[in-house]
Amino acid sequence: MTQDNTERRWLGAYPEGVPADVDVSAYGSLVDLLENNFARYSDRACVSFMGKELTYGEINKASLAMAAYFQSLGLVKGDRVAVMMPNVPQYPVVVAALMRTGLVVVNVNPLYTARELSFQLKDSGAKAIVIVENFAATLEACIADTGVKHVVLAAMGDMLGMLKGGLVNYVVRNVKKMVPEFDLPHAVRFNDARARGASLSVRAESISADDVAVLQYTGGTTGVSKGAVLLHRNLVANVLQSDIWNAPAMKGMPANEQLCAICALPLYHIFAFTVNMMLTMHMGGKTVLIPNPRDLPAVLKELKNHRFHLFPAVSTLFNGLANHPDFNTVDWSHLRVSLGGGTAVQSGVAKLWLEKTGCPICEGYGLSETSPSACCNPTTNKVFSGHIGVPIPGTYMKCLDDDGNEVPLGQPGEIAIKGPQVMAGYWQRPDETAKVMTADGYFKSGDIGVQSEDGSFKIVDRKKDMILVSGFNVYPNEIEDVVSQLDGVLECACVGEPDDKTGEAVKLVVVKKDETLTEESVRTHCRANLTAYKQPKTIEFRLDLPKTPVGKVLRRELRG
Repeated sequence: MTQDNTERRWLGAYPEGVPADVDVSAYGSLVDLLENNFARYSDRACVSFMGKELTYGEINKASLAMAAYFQSLGLVKGDRVAVMMPNVPQYPVVVAALMRTGLVVVNVNPLYTARELSFQLKDSGAKAIVIVENFAATLEACIADTGVKHVVLAAMGDMLGMLKGGLVNYVVRNVKKMVPEFDLPHAVRFNDARARGASLSVRAESISADDVAVLQYTGGTTGVSKGAVLLHRNLVANVLQSDIWNAPAMKGMPANEQLCAICALPLYHIFAFTVNMMLTMHMGGKTVLIPNPRDLPAVLKELKNHRFHLFPAVSTLFNGLANHPDFNTVDWSHLRVSLGGGTAVQSGVAKLWLEKTGCPICEGYGLSETSPSACCNPTTNKVFSGHIGVPIPGTYMKCLDDDGNEVPLGQPGEIAIKGPQVMAGYWQRPDETAKVMTADGYFKSGDIGVQSEDGSFKIVDRKKDMILVSGFNVYPNEIEDVVSQLDGVLECACVGEPDDKTGEAVKLVVVKKDETLTEESVRTHCRANLTAYKQPKTIEFRLDLPKTPVGKVLRRELRG
Protein backbone atom coordinates (compact mmCIF):
# COMPACT_ATOMS: atom_id res chain seq x y z
CA MET A 1 0.00 0.00 0.00
CA THR A 2 1.54 3.29 -1.09
CA GLN A 3 1.42 6.21 1.28
CA ASP A 4 -0.77 9.19 0.46
CA ASN A 5 -1.36 12.55 2.08
CA THR A 6 -4.03 11.33 4.48
CA GLU A 7 -2.71 11.47 8.02
CA ARG A 8 -3.39 8.17 9.73
CA ARG A 9 -4.30 9.74 13.06
CA TRP A 10 -6.31 6.60 13.91
CA LEU A 11 -3.19 4.48 14.40
CA GLY A 12 -3.01 5.72 18.00
CA ALA A 13 -6.26 3.86 18.71
CA TYR A 14 -4.85 0.49 17.56
CA PRO A 15 -4.41 -2.09 20.32
CA GLU A 16 -0.84 -3.04 21.16
CA GLY A 17 0.70 -5.36 18.58
CA VAL A 18 -1.69 -4.50 15.73
CA PRO A 19 0.41 -3.27 12.76
CA ALA A 20 -0.43 -0.24 10.62
CA ASP A 21 -0.34 -2.28 7.41
CA VAL A 22 -1.06 -5.82 6.29
CA ASP A 23 1.27 -8.11 4.36
CA VAL A 24 -1.02 -9.35 1.59
CA SER A 25 1.63 -11.65 0.10
CA ALA A 26 0.93 -14.48 2.56
CA TYR A 27 -1.28 -16.15 -0.06
CA GLY A 28 -1.12 -15.69 -3.82
CA SER A 29 -4.87 -16.33 -4.08
CA LEU A 30 -7.81 -17.75 -2.17
CA VAL A 31 -6.88 -21.10 -3.73
CA ASP A 32 -3.53 -20.98 -1.90
CA LEU A 33 -5.35 -20.16 1.34
CA LEU A 34 -7.77 -23.06 0.93
CA GLU A 35 -5.29 -25.68 -0.27
CA ASN A 36 -2.75 -24.78 2.39
CA ASN A 37 -5.32 -25.28 5.13
CA PHE A 38 -6.98 -28.36 3.60
CA ALA A 39 -3.57 -30.03 3.85
CA ARG A 40 -2.56 -28.55 7.19
CA TYR A 41 -5.81 -29.25 9.06
CA SER A 42 -7.00 -32.36 7.20
CA ASP A 43 -8.29 -34.16 10.32
CA ARG A 44 -9.86 -31.13 12.00
CA ALA A 45 -13.57 -30.30 11.89
CA CYS A 46 -14.17 -27.67 9.20
CA VAL A 47 -17.95 -27.25 9.32
CA SER A 48 -20.70 -28.38 11.65
CA PHE A 49 -24.24 -28.69 10.29
CA MET A 50 -27.31 -30.21 11.95
CA GLY A 51 -25.12 -32.10 14.41
CA LYS A 52 -22.72 -33.53 11.81
CA GLU A 53 -19.10 -32.41 11.59
CA LEU A 54 -17.17 -32.56 8.31
CA THR A 55 -13.36 -32.35 8.37
CA TYR A 56 -11.13 -30.20 6.21
CA GLY A 57 -10.11 -33.43 4.46
CA GLU A 58 -13.74 -34.32 3.68
CA ILE A 59 -14.55 -30.83 2.39
CA ASN A 60 -11.35 -30.95 0.31
CA LYS A 61 -12.23 -34.34 -1.23
CA ALA A 62 -15.79 -33.23 -2.10
CA SER A 63 -14.46 -29.95 -3.50
CA LEU A 64 -11.97 -31.71 -5.81
CA ALA A 65 -14.75 -33.94 -7.11
CA MET A 66 -16.98 -30.93 -7.83
CA ALA A 67 -14.06 -29.08 -9.45
CA ALA A 68 -13.53 -32.01 -11.84
CA TYR A 69 -17.27 -32.13 -12.54
CA PHE A 70 -17.43 -28.43 -13.43
CA GLN A 71 -14.49 -28.84 -15.80
CA SER A 72 -16.18 -31.85 -17.41
CA LEU A 73 -19.07 -29.57 -18.40
CA GLY A 74 -16.68 -27.54 -20.54
CA LEU A 75 -16.62 -24.59 -18.14
CA VAL A 76 -13.32 -22.73 -18.35
CA LYS A 77 -11.43 -20.20 -16.23
CA GLY A 78 -13.32 -16.90 -16.07
CA ASP A 79 -16.79 -18.40 -16.62
CA ARG A 80 -19.36 -17.35 -14.04
CA VAL A 81 -21.28 -19.85 -11.89
CA ALA A 82 -24.20 -18.76 -9.71
CA VAL A 83 -24.41 -20.18 -6.18
CA MET A 84 -27.93 -19.96 -4.72
CA MET A 85 -27.87 -21.77 -1.40
CA PRO A 86 -28.51 -21.08 2.28
CA ASN A 87 -25.95 -22.07 4.94
CA VAL A 88 -25.32 -25.71 4.04
CA PRO A 89 -22.01 -27.66 3.78
CA GLN A 90 -22.34 -27.76 -0.01
CA TYR A 91 -21.66 -24.03 -0.03
CA PRO A 92 -17.95 -24.12 1.01
CA VAL A 93 -17.49 -27.27 -1.12
CA VAL A 94 -18.78 -25.54 -4.26
CA VAL A 95 -16.96 -22.26 -3.58
CA ALA A 96 -13.63 -24.09 -3.14
CA ALA A 97 -14.29 -26.07 -6.33
CA LEU A 98 -15.03 -22.93 -8.33
CA MET A 99 -11.98 -21.10 -6.96
CA ARG A 100 -9.66 -24.00 -7.81
CA THR A 101 -10.81 -24.08 -11.42
CA GLY A 102 -10.65 -20.32 -11.95
CA LEU A 103 -14.42 -20.07 -12.20
CA VAL A 104 -16.11 -16.98 -10.76
CA VAL A 105 -18.56 -17.27 -7.85
CA VAL A 106 -21.77 -15.28 -8.37
CA ASN A 107 -23.44 -15.15 -4.96
CA VAL A 108 -27.25 -15.17 -5.20
CA ASN A 109 -29.81 -14.62 -2.45
CA PRO A 110 -31.87 -17.86 -2.31
CA LEU A 111 -35.02 -15.88 -1.50
CA TYR A 112 -34.94 -13.90 -4.74
CA THR A 113 -38.00 -13.87 -6.96
CA ALA A 114 -37.81 -15.04 -10.58
CA ARG A 115 -37.48 -11.44 -11.75
CA GLU A 116 -34.55 -10.70 -9.43
CA LEU A 117 -32.84 -14.02 -10.21
CA SER A 118 -33.27 -13.58 -13.96
CA PHE A 119 -31.63 -10.16 -13.86
CA GLN A 120 -28.60 -11.38 -11.93
CA LEU A 121 -28.08 -14.48 -14.08
CA LYS A 122 -28.28 -12.44 -17.29
CA ASP A 123 -26.15 -9.56 -16.03
CA SER A 124 -23.38 -11.85 -14.78
CA GLY A 125 -23.56 -14.09 -17.85
CA ALA A 126 -23.70 -17.16 -15.59
CA LYS A 127 -23.37 -20.42 -17.54
CA ALA A 128 -24.23 -22.68 -14.60
CA ILE A 129 -25.98 -22.53 -11.25
CA VAL A 130 -25.80 -24.59 -8.06
CA ILE A 131 -29.12 -24.27 -6.26
CA VAL A 132 -30.90 -25.89 -3.33
CA GLU A 133 -34.09 -27.63 -4.47
CA ASN A 134 -36.23 -25.49 -2.13
CA PHE A 135 -35.77 -22.62 -4.62
CA ALA A 136 -35.78 -24.61 -7.88
CA ALA A 137 -39.30 -23.46 -8.81
CA THR A 138 -37.99 -19.88 -8.95
CA LEU A 139 -35.24 -20.93 -11.33
CA GLU A 140 -37.71 -22.88 -13.49
CA ALA A 141 -39.76 -19.68 -13.92
CA CYS A 142 -36.87 -17.73 -15.45
CA ILE A 143 -34.15 -20.08 -16.74
CA ALA A 144 -35.36 -19.93 -20.35
CA ASP A 145 -34.55 -16.19 -20.45
CA THR A 146 -30.96 -16.67 -19.22
CA GLY A 147 -27.74 -18.15 -20.56
CA VAL A 148 -27.64 -20.87 -17.89
CA LYS A 149 -26.88 -24.24 -19.48
CA HIS A 150 -26.09 -26.39 -16.43
CA VAL A 151 -28.05 -26.82 -13.18
CA VAL A 152 -26.72 -28.65 -10.12
CA LEU A 153 -29.54 -29.34 -7.69
CA ALA A 154 -28.65 -29.70 -4.00
CA ALA A 155 -30.85 -30.87 -1.12
CA MET A 156 -30.51 -29.89 2.54
CA GLY A 157 -29.34 -33.33 3.67
CA ASP A 158 -26.90 -34.13 0.84
CA MET A 159 -23.80 -34.17 3.05
CA LEU A 160 -25.29 -35.67 6.22
CA GLY A 161 -24.85 -39.31 5.21
CA MET A 162 -27.41 -41.68 3.70
CA LEU A 163 -29.50 -42.29 6.83
CA LYS A 164 -29.60 -38.84 8.41
CA GLY A 165 -29.51 -37.05 5.04
CA GLY A 166 -32.42 -39.12 3.77
CA LEU A 167 -34.44 -38.35 6.88
CA VAL A 168 -33.70 -34.60 6.68
CA ASN A 169 -34.66 -34.49 3.00
CA TYR A 170 -37.88 -36.42 3.67
CA VAL A 171 -38.90 -34.00 6.43
CA VAL A 172 -37.99 -30.91 4.36
CA ARG A 173 -39.92 -32.18 1.33
CA ASN A 174 -42.89 -34.04 2.80
CA VAL A 175 -43.45 -32.87 6.37
CA LYS A 176 -42.47 -29.22 6.27
CA LYS A 177 -43.38 -28.99 2.55
CA MET A 178 -40.51 -26.57 1.89
CA VAL A 179 -39.87 -27.72 -1.70
CA PRO A 180 -42.49 -26.39 -4.15
CA GLU A 181 -43.03 -28.52 -7.26
CA PHE A 182 -40.62 -27.79 -10.10
CA ASP A 183 -39.61 -29.13 -13.48
CA LEU A 184 -35.92 -28.84 -14.40
CA PRO A 185 -35.47 -31.97 -16.52
CA HIS A 186 -31.77 -31.47 -17.28
CA ALA A 187 -30.69 -30.71 -13.70
CA VAL A 188 -28.07 -32.98 -12.12
CA ARG A 189 -28.30 -33.81 -8.42
CA PHE A 190 -25.40 -32.57 -6.29
CA ASN A 191 -24.45 -36.03 -5.03
CA ASP A 192 -24.56 -37.43 -8.58
CA ALA A 193 -22.32 -34.60 -9.80
CA ARG A 194 -19.93 -35.26 -6.95
CA ALA A 195 -19.85 -38.99 -7.72
CA ARG A 196 -19.16 -38.29 -11.40
CA GLY A 197 -16.38 -35.85 -10.54
CA ALA A 198 -14.77 -38.29 -8.09
CA SER A 199 -13.77 -40.54 -11.00
CA LEU A 200 -12.19 -37.66 -12.91
CA SER A 201 -9.01 -35.69 -12.33
CA VAL A 202 -8.86 -31.91 -11.91
CA ARG A 203 -6.99 -30.00 -14.59
CA ALA A 204 -4.65 -27.56 -12.80
CA GLU A 205 -5.33 -23.88 -13.44
CA SER A 206 -2.96 -21.02 -12.74
CA ILE A 207 -4.85 -18.64 -10.45
CA SER A 208 -3.30 -15.24 -9.73
CA ALA A 209 -4.04 -12.52 -7.21
CA ASP A 210 -5.54 -10.38 -9.97
CA ASP A 211 -8.03 -12.99 -11.19
CA VAL A 212 -11.71 -12.42 -10.43
CA ALA A 213 -12.93 -14.55 -7.51
CA VAL A 214 -16.45 -13.29 -6.79
CA LEU A 215 -19.16 -11.10 -8.29
CA GLN A 216 -21.00 -9.70 -5.29
CA TYR A 217 -24.19 -7.96 -6.36
CA THR A 218 -25.14 -4.71 -4.70
CA GLY A 219 -27.23 -1.66 -5.40
CA GLY A 220 -24.09 0.50 -5.26
CA THR A 221 -24.95 4.18 -5.04
CA THR A 222 -27.78 4.28 -7.59
CA GLY A 223 -29.96 1.28 -6.84
CA VAL A 224 -29.31 -0.45 -10.18
CA SER A 225 -28.05 -3.88 -9.15
CA LYS A 226 -24.37 -4.24 -10.10
CA GLY A 227 -21.73 -6.89 -9.53
CA ALA A 228 -18.83 -5.68 -7.41
CA VAL A 229 -15.78 -7.38 -8.94
CA LEU A 230 -13.79 -8.84 -6.05
CA LEU A 231 -10.38 -10.19 -7.02
CA HIS A 232 -8.56 -12.94 -5.16
CA ARG A 233 -6.21 -10.33 -3.69
CA ASN A 234 -9.13 -8.22 -2.40
CA LEU A 235 -10.59 -11.11 -0.43
CA VAL A 236 -7.21 -12.44 0.75
CA ALA A 237 -6.37 -8.96 2.04
CA ASN A 238 -9.65 -8.67 3.96
CA VAL A 239 -9.23 -12.11 5.52
CA LEU A 240 -5.74 -11.18 6.73
CA GLN A 241 -6.89 -7.73 7.91
CA SER A 242 -9.73 -9.34 9.90
CA ASP A 243 -7.37 -11.88 11.44
CA ILE A 244 -4.94 -9.14 12.56
CA TRP A 245 -7.80 -7.05 13.94
CA ASN A 246 -9.32 -9.89 15.98
CA ALA A 247 -5.96 -11.09 17.32
CA PRO A 248 -5.86 -9.00 20.55
CA ALA A 249 -9.21 -10.43 21.67
CA MET A 250 -8.28 -13.98 20.66
CA LYS A 251 -5.13 -13.95 22.81
CA GLY A 252 -7.10 -15.28 25.77
CA MET A 253 -7.85 -18.58 24.04
CA PRO A 254 -5.97 -21.69 25.19
CA ALA A 255 -3.15 -22.44 22.74
CA ASN A 256 -4.44 -25.89 21.78
CA GLU A 257 -8.10 -24.91 21.37
CA GLN A 258 -9.59 -24.81 17.88
CA LEU A 259 -11.38 -21.61 16.94
CA CYS A 260 -15.13 -22.09 16.62
CA ALA A 261 -17.18 -19.49 14.73
CA ILE A 262 -20.96 -19.26 14.59
CA CYS A 263 -22.26 -18.55 11.07
CA ALA A 264 -25.82 -17.28 11.44
CA LEU A 265 -25.36 -14.69 8.71
CA PRO A 266 -26.15 -15.92 5.17
CA LEU A 267 -23.03 -17.03 3.29
CA TYR A 268 -24.18 -15.38 0.07
CA HIS A 269 -23.75 -12.04 1.90
CA ILE A 270 -20.16 -10.79 1.74
CA PHE A 271 -20.01 -10.25 5.55
CA ALA A 272 -20.42 -13.99 6.22
CA PHE A 273 -18.50 -15.05 3.10
CA THR A 274 -15.30 -13.31 4.22
CA VAL A 275 -15.54 -12.86 7.99
CA ASN A 276 -17.16 -16.22 8.74
CA MET A 277 -16.21 -18.79 6.12
CA MET A 278 -12.91 -17.57 4.65
CA LEU A 279 -11.48 -16.14 7.88
CA THR A 280 -12.35 -19.26 9.90
CA MET A 281 -10.82 -21.55 7.26
CA HIS A 282 -7.68 -19.39 7.20
CA MET A 283 -7.43 -19.86 10.97
CA GLY A 284 -8.06 -23.61 10.82
CA GLY A 285 -11.30 -23.11 12.71
CA LYS A 286 -14.69 -24.78 12.70
CA THR A 287 -17.72 -22.98 11.25
CA VAL A 288 -21.10 -23.82 12.75
CA LEU A 289 -23.62 -23.33 9.94
CA ILE A 290 -27.02 -21.98 11.02
CA PRO A 291 -29.46 -22.48 8.11
CA ASN A 292 -32.27 -20.31 9.53
CA PRO A 293 -31.27 -17.55 12.00
CA ARG A 294 -34.90 -16.43 12.33
CA ASP A 295 -35.70 -19.62 14.24
CA LEU A 296 -34.23 -18.39 17.53
CA PRO A 297 -35.10 -21.51 19.61
CA ALA A 298 -33.30 -23.67 17.02
CA VAL A 299 -30.29 -21.29 16.97
CA LEU A 300 -29.96 -21.43 20.76
CA LYS A 301 -30.43 -25.21 20.76
CA GLU A 302 -27.53 -25.50 18.27
CA LEU A 303 -25.32 -23.09 20.24
CA LYS A 304 -25.71 -25.26 23.35
CA ASN A 305 -23.64 -27.94 21.57
CA HIS A 306 -20.57 -25.79 20.96
CA ARG A 307 -17.78 -23.97 22.75
CA PHE A 308 -17.53 -20.96 20.43
CA HIS A 309 -15.35 -17.87 20.18
CA LEU A 310 -16.39 -15.76 17.18
CA PHE A 311 -19.93 -14.56 16.49
CA PRO A 312 -20.53 -12.09 13.65
CA ALA A 313 -24.17 -10.93 13.51
CA VAL A 314 -26.51 -8.03 12.85
CA SER A 315 -28.02 -5.97 15.67
CA THR A 316 -31.47 -7.57 15.30
CA LEU A 317 -30.06 -11.08 15.88
CA PHE A 318 -28.04 -10.00 18.93
CA ASN A 319 -31.20 -8.36 20.28
CA GLY A 320 -33.47 -11.32 19.56
CA LEU A 321 -31.11 -13.78 21.23
CA ALA A 322 -30.38 -11.60 24.27
CA ASN A 323 -34.12 -11.22 24.95
CA HIS A 324 -35.00 -14.87 24.37
CA PRO A 325 -36.03 -16.93 27.43
CA ASP A 326 -33.62 -19.74 26.44
CA PHE A 327 -30.59 -17.41 26.28
CA ASN A 328 -29.06 -18.70 29.52
CA THR A 329 -29.13 -22.33 28.38
CA VAL A 330 -26.05 -21.49 26.28
CA ASP A 331 -22.50 -21.20 27.63
CA TRP A 332 -21.33 -17.77 26.41
CA SER A 333 -18.18 -17.70 28.55
CA HIS A 334 -15.76 -18.60 25.73
CA LEU A 335 -16.98 -15.91 23.33
CA ARG A 336 -14.09 -13.60 22.42
CA VAL A 337 -15.41 -11.47 19.55
CA SER A 338 -19.02 -10.43 18.90
CA LEU A 339 -18.80 -8.60 15.60
CA GLY A 340 -21.68 -6.30 14.68
CA GLY A 341 -22.09 -5.20 11.08
CA GLY A 342 -24.49 -4.94 8.17
CA THR A 343 -26.51 -2.27 9.96
CA ALA A 344 -26.00 0.10 12.88
CA VAL A 345 -25.83 -1.58 16.29
CA GLN A 346 -28.23 0.00 18.77
CA SER A 347 -26.68 1.11 22.06
CA GLY A 348 -29.39 -0.61 24.13
CA VAL A 349 -28.66 -3.92 22.39
CA ALA A 350 -24.91 -3.48 22.93
CA LYS A 351 -25.44 -2.77 26.63
CA LEU A 352 -27.67 -5.82 27.14
CA TRP A 353 -25.32 -8.10 25.18
CA LEU A 354 -22.31 -7.05 27.27
CA GLU A 355 -24.27 -7.57 30.51
CA LYS A 356 -25.40 -11.02 29.47
CA THR A 357 -22.27 -12.41 27.77
CA GLY A 358 -19.38 -10.33 29.10
CA CYS A 359 -18.26 -9.95 25.47
CA PRO A 360 -18.81 -6.48 23.97
CA ILE A 361 -20.31 -6.06 20.51
CA CYS A 362 -17.52 -4.74 18.35
CA GLU A 363 -19.14 -2.65 15.61
CA GLY A 364 -17.57 -2.53 12.18
CA TYR A 365 -18.35 -1.01 8.81
CA GLY A 366 -17.91 -2.06 5.25
CA LEU A 367 -19.61 -2.69 1.93
CA SER A 368 -19.75 -5.33 -0.78
CA GLU A 369 -17.30 -3.09 -2.66
CA THR A 370 -14.75 -3.40 0.17
CA SER A 371 -14.85 -7.21 0.59
CA PRO A 372 -16.47 -6.03 3.11
CA SER A 373 -14.52 -4.79 6.17
CA ALA A 374 -13.05 -1.28 6.05
CA CYS A 375 -13.41 0.10 9.56
CA CYS A 376 -13.93 -1.41 13.00
CA ASN A 377 -13.82 -0.65 16.69
CA PRO A 378 -10.87 -2.25 18.51
CA THR A 379 -11.84 -5.73 19.73
CA THR A 380 -10.41 -4.85 23.13
CA ASN A 381 -12.97 -2.07 23.71
CA LYS A 382 -15.47 -2.65 26.50
CA VAL A 383 -17.39 0.59 26.02
CA PHE A 384 -19.85 0.92 23.14
CA SER A 385 -19.01 4.10 21.24
CA GLY A 386 -21.77 4.32 18.64
CA HIS A 387 -18.97 4.95 16.13
CA ILE A 388 -17.95 2.57 13.34
CA GLY A 389 -14.40 2.65 14.71
CA VAL A 390 -11.15 3.22 12.86
CA PRO A 391 -9.79 2.05 9.48
CA ILE A 392 -8.32 -1.45 9.77
CA PRO A 393 -4.64 -2.12 8.85
CA GLY A 394 -3.66 -1.00 5.36
CA THR A 395 -6.85 1.03 4.95
CA TYR A 396 -7.18 4.78 4.42
CA MET A 397 -10.41 6.72 4.91
CA LYS A 398 -11.43 10.34 4.57
CA CYS A 399 -14.59 12.44 4.26
CA LEU A 400 -15.16 14.34 1.01
CA ASP A 401 -17.40 17.24 -0.03
CA ASP A 402 -19.43 17.20 -3.26
CA ASP A 403 -16.42 18.47 -5.22
CA GLY A 404 -14.20 15.62 -3.99
CA ASN A 405 -12.19 17.74 -1.54
CA GLU A 406 -11.41 16.44 1.94
CA VAL A 407 -13.48 18.22 4.61
CA PRO A 408 -12.00 19.38 7.95
CA LEU A 409 -12.17 17.09 10.98
CA GLY A 410 -15.59 17.16 12.63
CA GLN A 411 -17.32 18.20 9.40
CA PRO A 412 -19.69 15.77 7.64
CA GLY A 413 -18.64 14.43 4.26
CA GLU A 414 -18.95 11.34 2.08
CA ILE A 415 -16.80 8.52 3.44
CA ALA A 416 -14.17 7.43 0.91
CA ILE A 417 -12.09 4.28 1.34
CA LYS A 418 -8.77 3.11 -0.09
CA GLY A 419 -7.06 -0.19 0.60
CA PRO A 420 -6.15 -3.61 -0.77
CA GLN A 421 -9.69 -4.85 -0.10
CA VAL A 422 -11.39 -2.30 -2.42
CA MET A 423 -13.02 -3.87 -5.49
CA ALA A 424 -11.63 -3.68 -9.02
CA GLY A 425 -14.86 -2.02 -10.21
CA TYR A 426 -18.41 -2.93 -11.19
CA TRP A 427 -18.92 -5.85 -13.59
CA GLN A 428 -19.03 -4.51 -17.16
CA ARG A 429 -20.09 -1.03 -15.96
CA PRO A 430 -17.17 1.36 -16.42
CA ASP A 431 -19.58 4.31 -16.24
CA GLU A 432 -20.82 3.26 -12.78
CA THR A 433 -17.26 2.47 -11.64
CA ALA A 434 -16.15 5.97 -12.68
CA LYS A 435 -18.89 7.51 -10.52
CA VAL A 436 -17.59 5.91 -7.33
CA MET A 437 -13.80 5.81 -7.77
CA THR A 438 -11.65 8.92 -7.33
CA ALA A 439 -8.53 9.67 -9.36
CA ASP A 440 -6.34 8.77 -6.36
CA GLY A 441 -7.95 5.36 -5.86
CA TYR A 442 -10.61 5.99 -3.19
CA PHE A 443 -14.04 4.36 -3.32
CA LYS A 444 -16.88 6.75 -2.49
CA SER A 445 -19.26 4.88 -0.20
CA GLY A 446 -22.40 7.00 -0.44
CA ASP A 447 -22.46 7.22 3.37
CA ILE A 448 -22.02 10.55 5.12
CA GLY A 449 -19.66 10.43 8.07
CA VAL A 450 -17.62 12.55 10.45
CA GLN A 451 -14.02 11.91 11.43
CA SER A 452 -13.08 12.75 15.03
CA GLU A 453 -9.76 14.09 16.31
CA ASP A 454 -8.70 10.57 17.30
CA GLY A 455 -9.32 9.32 13.76
CA SER A 456 -12.50 7.35 14.51
CA PHE A 457 -15.49 7.67 12.17
CA LYS A 458 -19.21 8.00 12.79
CA ILE A 459 -21.99 7.60 10.21
CA VAL A 460 -24.42 10.51 10.31
CA ASP A 461 -26.51 10.13 7.13
CA ARG A 462 -26.76 8.55 3.70
CA LYS A 463 -26.09 10.33 0.47
CA LYS A 464 -28.24 7.85 -1.40
CA ASP A 465 -31.92 7.13 -0.76
CA MET A 466 -31.09 3.65 0.43
CA ILE A 467 -33.16 1.80 3.02
CA LEU A 468 -31.31 -0.60 5.33
CA VAL A 469 -33.51 -3.56 6.34
CA SER A 470 -31.80 -6.00 8.73
CA GLY A 471 -28.46 -5.20 7.11
CA PHE A 472 -29.70 -5.58 3.54
CA ASN A 473 -29.68 -2.68 1.09
CA VAL A 474 -33.07 -1.81 -0.39
CA TYR A 475 -33.23 0.80 -3.14
CA PRO A 476 -36.40 2.86 -3.66
CA ASN A 477 -35.78 2.96 -7.44
CA GLU A 478 -36.19 -0.81 -7.71
CA ILE A 479 -39.36 -0.94 -5.59
CA GLU A 480 -40.90 1.97 -7.48
CA ASP A 481 -40.05 0.40 -10.83
CA VAL A 482 -41.77 -2.86 -9.85
CA VAL A 483 -44.88 -1.19 -8.37
CA SER A 484 -45.27 1.20 -11.31
CA GLN A 485 -45.81 -1.81 -13.61
CA LEU A 486 -49.04 -2.69 -11.78
CA ASP A 487 -52.28 -1.67 -13.49
CA GLY A 488 -54.03 1.03 -11.50
CA VAL A 489 -50.84 2.72 -10.25
CA LEU A 490 -50.51 6.30 -11.48
CA GLU A 491 -47.27 6.97 -9.59
CA CYS A 492 -45.51 5.80 -6.49
CA ALA A 493 -42.53 6.47 -4.23
CA CYS A 494 -40.97 4.68 -1.30
CA VAL A 495 -38.85 5.60 1.70
CA GLY A 496 -37.50 3.98 4.83
CA GLU A 497 -39.27 4.26 8.16
CA PRO A 498 -37.91 3.29 11.59
CA ASP A 499 -38.64 -0.27 12.66
CA ASP A 500 -37.89 -1.85 16.04
CA LYS A 501 -37.12 -5.28 14.60
CA THR A 502 -35.33 -4.54 11.33
CA GLY A 503 -33.85 -1.07 11.93
CA GLU A 504 -35.74 0.30 8.95
CA ALA A 505 -38.70 -0.93 6.92
CA VAL A 506 -40.06 0.01 3.50
CA LYS A 507 -42.91 2.50 3.33
CA LEU A 508 -44.65 2.76 -0.05
CA VAL A 509 -46.82 5.70 -1.07
CA VAL A 510 -49.11 5.15 -4.08
CA VAL A 511 -51.28 7.46 -6.17
CA LYS A 512 -54.12 5.47 -7.80
CA LYS A 513 -55.29 5.74 -11.39
CA ASP A 514 -58.68 4.45 -10.32
CA GLU A 515 -60.41 2.82 -7.36
CA THR A 516 -59.88 -0.76 -8.56
CA LEU A 517 -56.42 -0.74 -6.98
CA THR A 518 -56.34 -2.13 -3.42
CA GLU A 519 -53.68 -2.57 -0.79
CA GLU A 520 -53.94 -6.36 -1.19
CA SER A 521 -53.40 -6.19 -4.97
CA VAL A 522 -50.27 -4.08 -4.39
CA ARG A 523 -48.99 -6.55 -1.78
CA THR A 524 -49.67 -9.56 -4.04
CA HIS A 525 -47.73 -7.90 -6.88
CA CYS A 526 -44.83 -7.08 -4.54
CA ARG A 527 -44.73 -10.65 -3.18
CA ALA A 528 -44.44 -11.97 -6.72
CA ASN A 529 -41.62 -9.64 -7.72
CA LEU A 530 -39.65 -8.69 -4.61
CA THR A 531 -37.87 -10.80 -2.02
CA ALA A 532 -39.31 -10.52 1.50
CA TYR A 533 -37.04 -7.82 2.96
CA LYS A 534 -37.79 -5.49 0.01
CA GLN A 535 -41.57 -5.74 0.36
CA PRO A 536 -43.32 -2.68 1.81
CA LYS A 537 -44.36 -2.96 5.44
CA THR A 538 -46.56 0.13 5.17
CA ILE A 539 -48.63 1.04 2.10
CA GLU A 540 -50.23 4.48 2.02
CA PHE A 541 -52.52 5.87 -0.68
CA ARG A 542 -52.38 9.62 -1.44
CA LEU A 543 -53.96 11.92 -3.99
CA ASP A 544 -50.54 13.17 -5.14
CA LEU A 545 -46.81 13.06 -4.32
CA PRO A 546 -44.84 16.09 -3.06
CA LYS A 547 -42.46 17.29 -5.78
CA THR A 548 -39.87 19.92 -6.56
CA PRO A 549 -40.68 22.57 -9.20
CA VAL A 550 -38.94 20.38 -11.81
CA GLY A 551 -41.04 17.36 -10.85
CA LYS A 552 -38.64 15.36 -8.69
CA VAL A 553 -40.37 13.51 -5.86
CA LEU A 554 -39.46 14.87 -2.43
CA ARG A 555 -38.92 11.59 -0.62
CA ARG A 556 -38.04 13.28 2.65
CA GLU A 557 -41.58 14.68 2.88
CA LEU A 558 -43.00 11.16 2.69
CA ARG A 559 -41.20 10.02 5.81
CA GLY A 560 -43.54 11.67 8.29
